[in-house]
Amino acid sequence: MVLILGRRLNREDLGVRDSPAVKRKVFEVDPKALGSHDVFDFSSGSLHAEGVLQALNEFRDSRLFTDVIISVQGRQFPCHRAVLSACSSYFRAMFCNDHRESREMLVEINGIMAEAMDSFLQYVYTGKAKITTDNVQFIFETSSLFQISVLRDACAKFLEDQLDPCNCLGMQRFADTHSLKQLASRCRTYAMQNFPDVAQHEEFLDLRREELEEHLASDDLVISKEEMVFEAVMRWVYHDMEARRPVLKELLHHVRLPLLHPNYFVQTVEGDQLIQTAPECYQLLHEARRYHVLGNEMMSPRTRPRRSTGFSEVIVVVGGCERVGGFNLPYTECYDPVTGDWKSLAKLPEFTKSEYAVCALRNDILVSGGRINSRDVWMYNSQLNLWIRVASLNKGRWRHKMAVLLGKVYAVGGYDGQSRLSSMECYDSFSNRWTEVAPMKEGVSSPAVASCAGKLFVIGGGPDDNTCSDKVQCYCPESNTWLLRANIPIAKRCITAVSLNNLIYVSGGLTKSIFCYDPAEDYWMHVVHTFSKQESCGMSVCNGKIFILGGRGENGDASDTILCYDPSTGIITGVAAMPRPISYHGCVTIHRYNEKFHRS
Repeated sequence: MVLILGRRLNREDLGVRDSPAVKRKVFEVDPKALGSHDVFDFSSGSLHAEGVLQALNEFRDSRLFTDVIISVQGRQFPCHRAVLSACSSYFRAMFCNDHRESREMLVEINGIMAEAMDSFLQYVYTGKAKITTDNVQFIFETSSLFQISVLRDACAKFLEDQLDPCNCLGMQRFADTHSLKQLASRCRTYAMQNFPDVAQHEEFLDLRREELEEHLASDDLVISKEEMVFEAVMRWVYHDMEARRPVLKELLHHVRLPLLHPNYFVQTVEGDQLIQTAPECYQLLHEARRYHVLGNEMMSPRTRPRRSTGFSEVIVVVGGCERVGGFNLPYTECYDPVTGDWKSLAKLPEFTKSEYAVCALRNDILVSGGRINSRDVWMYNSQLNLWIRVASLNKGRWRHKMAVLLGKVYAVGGYDGQSRLSSMECYDSFSNRWTEVAPMKEGVSSPAVASCAGKLFVIGGGPDDNTCSDKVQCYCPESNTWLLRANIPIAKRCITAVSLNNLIYVSGGLTKSIFCYDPAEDYWMHVVHTFSKQESCGMSVCNGKIFILGGRGENGDASDTILCYDPSTGIITGVAAMPRPISYHGCVTIHRYNEKFHRS
């Protein structure tokens, strides 16, 4: 029966009465009703594809229409060239480019396992594969060889779901070898987050030195205490002592020995026989001993706590004022540059004072002066979050500075209402006493003061109301004497200094510059421009970088900006804003415990 769609013709319409018979339509369709419905797109969806695959798989099982045999480890797999070529560019290239294999009935493939080939063909002919812990590696390698990315990715996802402390390191190496970036990253993160457990398994002992160092060096290593890292290193070294002993120093370089408990350090670290016979490690041990005595005065990458221990380096901002002649602020707040969080600490007593001196002693904070002839000294106990009055200065002073050198606090210069002071006194926290030491060569107020390389440096400042000094006065505690060193390129007061990596950095003084001084070479250099002119700003070293907080601009207004200068890159950036504009404040860095980051 023939279907002809269109208008029905009568014999009269043809003008013929007795013409031959015309094929009749089965039904009539009104052309006006056709519109867009004159085509019906039919699809059976995935049913058709599944049916075809099922038939092809049955053909394969019964060797019907197969035109090639794949031989793997002596086992033969009858297949269809068209099916293999449709799924794999590897086979398409083999069968379609006039290679020898395109004409041969038997093709042998080496380098894979027969069981993996069987699973691979199951996937090709059914779209399904059974991946297990026993076969995942072989299926992955086979699908990689034959360039079946979907199956390869499924294997990688399966591996990711199987992560465990006993296999994550081997899996990471496997992922790196096969350029599986997501799986490698997941393995690396898992190992970091479960390091104490991972370090107990055999895979850890088989790590290459570079792989172990990558973990040890990370701030993201999750541990409850640094002792765990030391024990993991020693376990790795003792596993193959003769071969690994030469790299002990490089590994201990990444262990934060200064942060070990002093008792543990003396008994376990210094008592270790291997370390006792490794003189190349003595400098690292000496650094740890110095830190136990001096605290945060001595900074290095190894004195920075890993955040998982619950401790972090924070900048504490003490007091200050909003504007010239304005209200003095009572706030004591700490800033965590990593999270950007601000936390309130116990308020500074007698906050009506201004332009006092602030410094960090071990992990506590000292504040002195704050008005003409004030002798008051307060200490903030970071463990108790409490301010305690300690021994008063011998000489009342204002607009002076304090710095810590070899565990002692030095109060330097200042103003007593009549003249600039050249006197300096030293505080011993164990005896709670201030004692006079040799006076400076020139009395100044509002200088920059920093300790570096075992000496104290007093930079610039104001010798009187109208002039500024460019002198650099250097104090040697051993001889109790002063020397003049190379002048700073600018003569300024209201400047601030910090010490980092045996160099001194100075900013402020209504300049847009940061200058750097090398005590070993007695040489000054300009390192970077800031974004605006500031004076009486806060400056502190935190996490190996220099932070400049607040300050007062040319118009007398306080600023709320925070700048970060990274000496390793030479780049300065604006990183955040303070809770309020502020100047004439103190800035110091301490370690603070934060329950939020602690993991046991």
